[in-house]
Amino acid sequence: MTRTPVFEAYWKFAAERQAVFMKRMRGEPAPWTTDPIILNYKFTNAYRANDRVSQYLIKNVIYDGQENKRSRESTFFRIMLFKFFNRPETWELLQRNMNLEWEGFEKLNTIDHWLTRAIEDKHQIMSGAYIMPSAGAKNGVRKHTAWLKILEKMIIGGLPTQIFGFCRTMEGAFNLMRAYPFVGNFLAYQYVTDLNYSPLVDWSENEFTVAGPGSKRGMQKCFRDEDMSDAGTAGIIRWMQMHQDVCFNELGLKFERLGGITGRPLQLIDCQNIFCETDKYARVAFPEFTEGKMPTRIKAKFEASTSGPLPYFYPPKWGIKL
Repeated sequence: MTRTPVFEAYWKFAAERQAVFMKRMRGEPAPWTTDPIILNYKFTNAYRANDRVSQYLIKNVIYDGQENKRSRESTFFRIMLFKFFNRPETWELLQRNMNLEWEGFEKLNTIDHWLTRAIEDKHQIMSGAYIMPSAGAKNGVRKHTAWLKILEKMIIGGLPTQIFGFCRTMEGAFNLMRAYPFVGNFLAYQYVTDLNYSPLVDWSENEFTVAGPGSKRGMQKCFRDEDMSDAGTAGIIRWMQMHQDVCFNELGLKFERLGGITGRPLQLIDCQNIFCETDKYARVAFPEFTEGKMPTRIKAKFEASTSGPLPYFYPPKWGIKL
C-alpha cells in the first residue's frame, strides 16, 4: 500500500475521537481535545455503537426489557422500522400513539397514518445521517409509505425467520437483505449490523464488510494506486482492522478500547466508518487530497449536548463493562 499523510491522520483521528468520548463519558469538563478540527466540527464516534442513534436503538428499541419475550417477526419489525427513519423522535411519536410490536399488517397502515400526519404538521420524520432512496415513491405516494411497503414485502417473504433462524453469517443475511428493491449495498450492510445487535443472532462483525461512498473517499485519500473495487476496499478495511494495534503503537498513540485494555477492539464496521470520518477530517487538514467532485468542506459544526453524558449500554453478549 502506498500511504499518504492522511493514513496517519486516520489513526490519530480514531485515537483522539475515542479519547474525547471517554472524557465525556467520565464527566470531565470541556474542552475535551486540543485538535481544532475535532473541537469545531461534528464527527461520529470511533465505535459505531457509541453514536446517539445506535445507542437509542440498542437501549430503547432492542433491549427495552421485553427482548426475551418477542417473536422473530416483532424483533425484526422494530429494528427495521426504526432504521428506515433512523430518528429517535419518529420512534417516540409512533410509540405515543400505538404499541410498537408486530401484530399483523394492519399495523403498517396505522404507522403510515401517523407518519403522514406528522409530515402534514411539518415534522421531520427521517434522519439526514444518510440518504434514503425514494423506494419508487411516485404519483402521490409518499416516501415513507413506499418504505413501509418494502417492510411488508420483507415480512411476507419470511425474511425475519430466514435471517434469525437460518443465517449463520452476516454475509448470508446481507445477501438476503440485498435482494429487496432499493436496499443497496450500503443500506443492507447497515441493516444487518443493527440486526446483529439483537439477542437472536451473534455473527462475527469481522467476517464481512462493505465500504460506503464516504469510506471509499477516505481510502482514496489514505492510499495511492489501490484497488477501489468492492473486493479491494473490503480488503483494505480488513487490513486496517487486523493491524490496528500495530498502527497505533508505531505512531505512539494510545487508543482506549471499549471495556479496557482487553476489551473490544475496533470492528470492521468501525474501521469502515472511520474512513468516512477521515474523508471529512482531511477536507480541512489535507485539502490537497480532495480531488474531482469530492466534497470540500464539513457541513456540521460541533455543539456539545447540555444533557450530560449518556448512560451507555451495549448488547450483553459483548460483555462490555465501562
